[in-house]
Amino acid sequence: MNKKLLVEVRPFEISRQKIDESIKENDGRLIVKGVLQRAESKNQNGRVYPREVLLKEVSKYLEEQVSERRALGELDHPESSVVNLNNASHNIIEMHWDGDDLLGTVEVLSTPSGNILKELFKSGIKLGISSRGLGSVEPMREGEGDTVEVQPDFELIAFDFVSNPSTHGAFMRPVNEGVEKQKPESKIESIINSIMRG
Repeated sequence: MNKKLLVEVRPFEISRQKIDESIKENDGRLIVKGVLQRAESKNQNGRVYPREVLLKEVSKYLEEQVSERRALGELDHPESSVVNLNNASHNIIEMHWDGDDLLGTVEVLSTPSGNILKELFKSGIKLGISSRGLGSVEPMREGEGDTVEVQPDFELIAFDFVSNPSTHGAFMRPVNEGVEKQKPESKIESIINSIMRG
């Protein structure tokens, strides 16, 4: 089987109130919680991750990455199977299962990409969380259409924060009634420019 990069995007739901509370309670650091991945359910890409495949990889990721404080992720997906430290924006500090949902606690880092991520969250920009891994897929049984199943050779690399308009419904938007309606591009440019100016 030929392994390829597998990317899955899902909404990462957090309210503006929770963002403000986290920053206040954690001495200026932003720590967020949400669903990172879901087992046994067809995603937007037509892929199903069997629970046993994810259980094995999550257990390995917890032992080798999370417990060692090395579960870094990037802002936007690179086309790479390696986490680029220059673009690291956050670290997964805890993960656990709730039924078929993999929940996680994420610390946003004070890196250049982390500061951009924090400002995007604070400004109510829609974001998704996305798993990145290497693996192969096989078509599911007859009658399942274009659905494929991720195979046991799957290797979890990271969870990245993304803005991906091609994936329907895979965004989060913190609630913030006071934000003026602007074109998203101008708001993002404004945030990045203010961060770059210091």
